[in-house]
Amino acid sequence: MSDDAGQKLARMVSAAIFALIAVLIGLDLLLDSRDGVGAFHIGLEGSVLIAALIGMVTMLRRFGRVTTDLARARGDAERWRHQHQSLLQGLSAAIRSQFDNWRFTEAEAEIGFLLLKGLSHKEIAEVRGTTERTAREQARSVYAKAELSGRSELSAFFLEDLLPPHAGASQPAKG
Repeated sequence: MSDDAGQKLARMVSAAIFALIAVLIGLDLLLDSRDGVGAFHIGLEGSVLIAALIGMVTMLRRFGRVTTDLARARGDAERWRHQHQSLLQGLSAAIRSQFDNWRFTEAEAEIGFLLLKGLSHKEIAEVRGTTERTAREQARSVYAKAELSGRSELSAFFLEDLLPPHAGASQPAKG
């Protein structure tokens, strides 16, 4: 089941639960009013009914906003990817070239790309069909061949020249 389908199902189940609560409270109110229950009791249960209805409406609105925001973010990401496709391909080729300079095996190169994408060792193991321990050892091999201390240095190696210098960074001395 996709995340979207799972989210829709969760929304529907949540709304159905609130609706069921409202229906049951409504039936209880109807039966209580026929039995001559006091006004305070009817008022109390009526307020619970209103709270359940408000909860259902609020939840459905919030889910609607989240769904809209998520769709907008996905659209923005897709537009960004499309607009910068040539840059992304060039960056990917440059990273691959550096991996070749470091003499990475195909498995190490794949691990390197997955590390740069931010996957955990567990996620890398799942993607590659190995154990988490194997993924961790392959990551160590990547860092060792690159002469880097870990994931942060691996990412920084490729990002350092792409990003502008820190505004507070000291300028090199002229001379």
